[in-house]
Parts: sequence; structure tokens; C-alpha cells
Amino acid sequence: MTAASASVLLLVDGYNMIGAWKTLKPKGASDRSGLEASRLRLVRDLIDYSAFQGYTTQVVFDAQQRDSPGNCEHMTEQLTIYFTDFGQTADSYIERYCALARHDYSSLPQRIIVATSDRVHQLTVVGYGAEWMSAQQLFLDVQAVNQLIRQKRQKADRQSERRSLAHRLDPAAKQRLEQLRRG
Repeated sequence: MTAASASVLLLVDGYNMIGAWKTLKPKGASDRSGLEASRLRLVRDLIDYSAFQGYTTQVVFDAQQRDSPGNCEHMTEQLTIYFTDFGQTADSYIERYCALARHDYSSLPQRIIVATSDRVHQLTVVGYGAEWMSAQQLFLDVQAVNQLIRQKRQKADRQSERRSLAHRLDPAAKQRLEQLRRG
């Protein structure tokens, strides 16, 4: 993690991402289990992305069809899920956070990035000094990071494979061991 990324907070409008990313869209409009699966896939992708980037990430979901106070779930050291209070939108939660950050620089991150494709929301948070990232850009960044992680794992697997005893044996010894194995 670099010093620059250590103080970055990524605020993600969760349902906005689900609506914008084709890979996350639930099958039916009223498919609650599909919506839950979409939330879980989004969170899983953002856990890897946040860890790789060194970002602190908060995924914000509206309190849809719930008459309960908001709650916060810490998924990892870097990622938190927040469900807003009844009647509060993710947009208003994120905008309020950005407004408070504008007035209290000492205790909040140096950079706040808001991921949403809502144009009005974008203009509001940028007006408070936050940076904006579209849902499409976040999707592309997440895919790129996933590809880099896969490549690193494959490289590590190949290196550990080459370090095994079987790869260091000369061909005659390998043949003798094979004969012993077969009896």
C-alpha cells in the first residue's frame, strides 16, 4: 500500500453499481434472492479491489423495504457495508459524509472517491470536494485488478511448482523413482 492510497476512502453507491454492472443485475425485478446474490458478488469483488488498491471502502445500500435503523457490517479491515436508516437514501448518506469531510479535514481521509453514475449525485459530491468515478469505470478497474491478481497467482504457482523436488531431479533419478512407484 502506498502512502497516497493509505488515505483514500472509496464510497460506493451499492444499488447503483448493481443496476449498472451487467454481471450483477438480478434476473427479475422482484427477485429478492437475486438481489442478495448481487450484493454479495459486488462486495466480494470490492474486497479484492480494495485490498489490492489499499483503499478503505464503504459500500452503501439504501434501506429498501426495511423499517429498521441503519447498520454497519465490517467485512474486512478495508471494507464496510452500510445499510442506511429507514427513509434515508445511499445518495443522501454519501452526500452528507462528503459535506462533513469538507469541514473536518483533520480526522477524515485526504481523498474521497464516490462511485456512482447518478449525474446529480456526481455534481453534488464533486461540489463538496470529493472525486467521482462512474460505475463503468469502477467495473473496468475491478476487472483489471482481478486480472492482475490472477496473473500474480499463476506466476506464484509456476514458481512454487519449479521449486518442487521433482523438478530438481535429473532424468535418470526420475525414471528410477517411477520404476519404484510402479513396483
